[in-house]
Amino acid sequence: MASPISGLHHVTATVDDAQADLDFFGSALGLRLVKQTVNFDNRHVFHFYYGNERGTPGTIWTTFPYKGMGVRVGRRGAGQIGVTSFSVPSAALEFWEGRLRDGGVAVQHDTQFGDRSLLFHDPSGLMVELVGTDRDARAPWRVDGIDRGAAVRGLHGVTMSVHAAGPTVDFMTGVLGFRTIDRTADRVRVGVNGDEPGRTIDIVHSASLPHAVNGLGTVHHVAMAVPTAEDQTDIREELLKLGIQVTPIMDRQYFTSIYFREPGGVLFEIATVPPGFTRDETLEGLGRELKLPPWEEANRAAIEAGLPKITIPRA
Repeated sequence: MASPISGLHHVTATVDDAQADLDFFGSALGLRLVKQTVNFDNRHVFHFYYGNERGTPGTIWTTFPYKGMGVRVGRRGAGQIGVTSFSVPSAALEFWEGRLRDGGVAVQHDTQFGDRSLLFHDPSGLMVELVGTDRDARAPWRVDGIDRGAAVRGLHGVTMSVHAAGPTVDFMTGVLGFRTIDRTADRVRVGVNGDEPGRTIDIVHSASLPHAVNGLGTVHHVAMAVPTAEDQTDIREELLKLGIQVTPIMDRQYFTSIYFREPGGVLFEIATVPPGFTRDETLEGLGRELKLPPWEEANRAAIEAGLPKITIPRA
């Protein structure tokens, strides 16, 4: 039976400076800012969503810029997403290496399961990867200086770190409907409803990994997509039956969410595909204005006054 999970939905990270984040992901990597809102759990912090033209689930990268809020620098380790990977055409890797190096970004080469990639850090210290593939037909967002044939297509996958692979793999295959695609001595790749870009997660395992510490420069969670609210409810009920702590369903305006931890400690989210980012903006206007949830509109003036001033990257 196919899993109700269709693939990845988004990845969310804690970052440092808001403008540096916009300049890097919006301008340097060429992602579209599809929504600027606030952290619903801390209205004094922006929440940026990046993606393709409409912010299709599986293309979405989101950040909380916490500069000046007293948040410590995090540490990558077991119980956390260590690398977030984006998909680009294979022939574009040379272009991206030159573009990144010209922007002062140090680049490393890597190959996993036959896929060549470039590894580098964003301005907050997050490990980001561009994976070359010719199996991604998703339409990219376009910005000046990045040809359509080279542009980022969306999320390729994530690499999560755990002390022991067995419990995590068993949970993902036995409960969430993933299947094992490939493995090496220290890495297992699992995928859901296929192994195309946007559907896979790599599990790196080592007993010697330090415990992760959340903070600036670390990924907070990875979200998986389900088509309907009913699918989400079914997964939540199954998790509860298994004795797994899971949050109530939370309204995130552009989708609803539940959160829980897999056996290795990584925070997972199940998010619905609807209603999407055009719920409160036109497709053409996505990301241009600060959008607040209805319960915060009465506080708009105070919220806007407390947020840092930003310049939105030009499409």
